[in-house]
Amino acid sequence: MDFEKLQQENMSRTNLYALISRLMLIEVDKEFLKMIEGDESIMELLPNYRDWSKRNEHSREIIIKQYLNVDYTSLFLMHMVPYESFYTREDQMVESGGDNPVIDLYNSLDFRVDLGKARIVSADHIGVELEFIYMLCNAIDKAIEAKDSQGVCELLNVQRGFMRDHLLQWAPMFLINMRRESRTPLYHDTSELAMEFILSDYEYLTQTIEEVCN
Repeated sequence: MDFEKLQQENMSRTNLYALISRLMLIEVDKEFLKMIEGDESIMELLPNYRDWSKRNEHSREIIIKQYLNVDYTSLFLMHMVPYESFYTREDQMVESGGDNPVIDLYNSLDFRVDLGKARIVSADHIGVELEFIYMLCNAIDKAIEAKDSQGVCELLNVQRGFMRDHLLQWAPMFLINMRRESRTPLYHDTSELAMEFILSDYEYLTQTIEEVCN
């Protein structure tokens, strides 16, 4: 197992999951937006936001209050439903209780969700599911540092299984709707970035597991 290569690849994955999950979990604030705009590599991933003329016309505070927060509220709190159970249950009800299958998986890996902090009603929110994969990326990094081949492979398989059984069962549908309904370049770009990344990352996981774990 090439631990150095895996660590470099895992670092890139970790950073992307951190970015996307944060954008979907809660509205941006000035510090987070400043970080995004100050990182050229991130801005390359958000080309429509990078070139958005309103960024030159208004302060960050106005951009956030008058545009980004309005769009976030519409997409994640009012007009769309960013929860797995809504897309996968026949009755289209959001399962916020203990019957939600993702909660058992979270609990088994000691992943705790603060529903109040992010103003979400269920642990199967798309931002939380992405944050869960981010947490697993951090765990993979620790296994790599310990040169624990078995641990790395177990965690890669957990990630792939979670994406196969949960995230990929519904997130593409949500992201297509998000792209169509978004009213600002930031969330339009975020939907496209998330779609492209999770699909390519699933392929990466499958290939990597075949190469280093079998």
